[in-house]
Amino acid sequence: MVKLGIGRLAELESLFKGKRIGLMTNNTGVSGDNQSTVDLLHKHYNLVKLFAPEHGVRGNLQAGVKLDGYADERTGLPVVSLYGASRHPDAEAVADIDIFAIDIQDAGSRFYTFLYSMAYIMQACAKYGKKCVVFDRPNPLACTKIEGNLLDESCKSFIGLYPIPQRYGITIGECALLFNSEFGISCDLEVVAMENYNRKMYFEETGLSWILPSPNLPTVESCFAFNATCIFEGTNISEGRGTTKPFQFVGAPWIDGAALADKLNSHDLPGVVFRPHYFTPLNYHPRDGKHVGDLCGGVEMHITDRETFTPVMTGITMLYTIKDISGFKFLPPYHEKGKHMLDYNTGNTYVREGIYTLDEIREIYATDSKIFGETAKKYHLYR
Repeated sequence: MVKLGIGRLAELESLFKGKRIGLMTNNTGVSGDNQSTVDLLHKHYNLVKLFAPEHGVRGNLQAGVKLDGYADERTGLPVVSLYGASRHPDAEAVADIDIFAIDIQDAGSRFYTFLYSMAYIMQACAKYGKKCVVFDRPNPLACTKIEGNLLDESCKSFIGLYPIPQRYGITIGECALLFNSEFGISCDLEVVAMENYNRKMYFEETGLSWILPSPNLPTVESCFAFNATCIFEGTNISEGRGTTKPFQFVGAPWIDGAALADKLNSHDLPGVVFRPHYFTPLNYHPRDGKHVGDLCGGVEMHITDRETFTPVMTGITMLYTIKDISGFKFLPPYHEKGKHMLDYNTGNTYVREGIYTLDEIREIYATDSKIFGETAKKYHLYR
């Protein structure tokens, strides 16, 4: 069984003893035997403050729900929101801490906001002279594959802050090391590595319990699908939020699922097949709330072979296929000076603009992935 970074807490007395600790975590912050990181640090050391990313410390909020500061119901500790009026810890927020600890499960995808809450914390640590400690966790998609484009700086946002690919193929601790060095954060950083982990492991092979990092990633499989279909957030097509299989169902009320499945299967994409499917999104999602209560025709994406499945290119192929269907629209920018949501999701404008063919995009992605892979090797903690 993999021993998580937080599982090595007993070895870190010299680091934490006598220090005031601030912690960013959520419901995924647990040890291998499912003890809460909040409770462990609160019991053994001087945990003084919690910091809440998107979805809150206890994982009780849907995507996109802004939150204000509050008191944690279990410990009574003050909680500072990193997903409200500001996403950057300020001088007041960190004044009474010595060490900023981070323990949170990522999704292996550039879209995921936890990476950038971590980056903003690291920036604050550098600015205000605090130490940052990241407890490492597995990448649920394994660390053997990198796929996607390097994000264009003009498209950076809270779902893509740095030029990394969609599927980045390193752990969150390795991300912290890379961000710190490659992107000039330069904080006092320590990553607590895992034990018994290797780069080929899918999450199920770690012996750890899968805990939803957010409400729409209920399974490891949904993390693979997330890398493919999250880009449909930037369109009027439902990506299956509000269903039992978010990101695995894709469709809209006017789509003929059987015809779409035939078109997608004709691409003969590796490791995936598509089946016609009807679904009705039931719960309101504050980011878009698309087609709530409406019967949608579409497809279910069945991942048949993780080893060959290329989620990022699969998603682009789906988009190119569906955008030719009558009724398809790219959603407009949320803000007057903002870009289209799709540009933030894809990290470029050329996908929305249709400048390149699928084969050309595949070549661009392969080149960018290779470039990032060479850089990332410098920060590998595991074989």
